[in-house]
Amino acid sequence: MADKILIVDDDPAIRKLLEKVMHSNEMETTAADSGSAALRLLAANTYDLILMDVMLGDMEGFEVIKRLRSQGIKTPVIIVSGHNEDYDSLYGLSIGADDYITKPFRPVVLGAKVKALIRRNRDMILNKPDVLECGPFTYDYSTMRFYKNSQELILSTREAALFLLFLQHPGQVYTKDMIYEQIWGTDVAVDDNAIMVYINRLRGKIEDDRGKPAHIVTVRGLGYRFMPTG
Repeated sequence: MADKILIVDDDPAIRKLLEKVMHSNEMETTAADSGSAALRLLAANTYDLILMDVMLGDMEGFEVIKRLRSQGIKTPVIIVSGHNEDYDSLYGLSIGADDYITKPFRPVVLGAKVKALIRRNRDMILNKPDVLECGPFTYDYSTMRFYKNSQELILSTREAALFLLFLQHPGQVYTKDMIYEQIWGTDVAVDDNAIMVYINRLRGKIEDDRGKPAHIVTVRGLGYRFMPTG
């Protein structure tokens, strides 16, 4: 069965080009020319991947992504944008997009990205449990919510990304450079104070005593280690 791709772009020429690229990779396509049309399609159908433009006539593609993620729709999304600013790509990834490619793009590269992301998503679904448990903490993959002793933790997008990194690798020491790469991206300049701010915010939400952290432990001269049991 062919993979099903939803193309969301208000430019007919771009939609046609994206459809051509997907068809050349033996994929089926459905096209939407607005954010509202995309949301209607997603409410009634399932797709293997979404190609999302940023600048739509009725709303930004970012808003569409936020709405579908808030509804629990986990379909992989690749943003296809005419903007090349780091902010757009980072913001898109922070709200739930899975990859980002700029126009003009090379069809062979886009086709490869789509295939790789669909394959990776299927592997994750097959191999990943619905819930990650680590000490008193739980992460529900289906709802993307965190809990401590069954009480929900309300985290910002960046805090959530940082905490999930820790939960997935308990006991591992993460240097600040490693955290930069995993959370901010290797090409983004983030000073040490920014890391400390997010570590302290996260401690304030998960620790019994932020002043004496038992879970996010500072490893002097190296970075931080997450200890599930404290």
